Amino acid sequence: MMTVTRRQFMATAAAVGTFGAVPVWASASSTDFTLWQIPLHQTQTQGNSYVFQMNDGKVVVMDGGVAQEAGYLRGFLGALGNEVEAWFISHPHSDHIGACNEILKNPDGIQIKTIYHSEFSKDFYAKVEPGSRELTEEFYANLRKPDWQEADSSVVDVTEPGLTVKIGQTHFKILDVKDESVTNNAYNNSCMVIRVWDDARSVVFLGDAGVEQGDRLLNGPFRKELDCDFLQLAHHGQRGVRKEFYRAIKFNACLWPTPLWLYNNDAGKGFNTHTWETVEIRNLMDELGIEKHFIGWQGLGVVR
Repeated sequence: MMTVTRRQFMATAAAVGTFGAVPVWASASSTDFTLWQIPLHQTQTQGNSYVFQMNDGKVVVMDGGVAQEAGYLRGFLGALGNEVEAWFISHPHSDHIGACNEILKNPDGIQIKTIYHSEFSKDFYAKVEPGSRELTEEFYANLRKPDWQEADSSVVDVTEPGLTVKIGQTHFKILDVKDESVTNNAYNNSCMVIRVWDDARSVVFLGDAGVEQGDRLLNGPFRKELDCDFLQLAHHGQRGVRKEFYRAIKFNACLWPTPLWLYNNDAGKGFNTHTWETVEIRNLMDELGIEKHFIGWQGLGVVR
């Protein structure tokens, strides 16, 4: 695969159609980052993919989405210079590591300085979710291959919460990591939960956190740091943390890594036959008075 140039990416983005609300959250002089929520209209599957760029040009990726989104993500990163200062992985489900895994197999010019994740033990992932075992093992193996690494590249296995990484004037703090004692909804309840902030704004990424992890966060040492300006809703806005979690913390806007069929509780399109609860969460956000929403199916969401 050839590296996608900035011009090629911009032409593709224009053809596909990228759009989203751009809130004026603070003056440009007091903010350090631009955040993009990567659109889901390309694949119409649920995914989790976010890209930051700091004022000094450094780029950070959160998860990256499914394997089919790797091409779009390559183009996006190419437009930003093809260098990633840090790549944070919440957990090794396919809709979070798929694109990253494809890029690790064939970097094709993309340079990644550091990948942060909270690695599951083999005893854990082999037992709790056997359907995810093969991709998890492949991803971990690719992390250890030298092909994607430059001389100063590294992988950081975060085993305890509290680690803070400063990139430019923006901080990335790990509020929670894996907990292999939880075997119900196991992968989702072992997400690496991350708070991001500069002097003007804050974002909390819940990944796919489930009920047990949400309770753990509310009762943990970083409870106050769950309050934020922008909150990535757990598990694509459905079957995540309890509603009480959202009622307990303070936030002003929602990031929805959610395709249209899931956003509308449309279980009849062959994706899944479960009854989703997305509409209930949408109603809860109305109840809480949250008016700003960035939704994956609508296109490229921009916070700057």
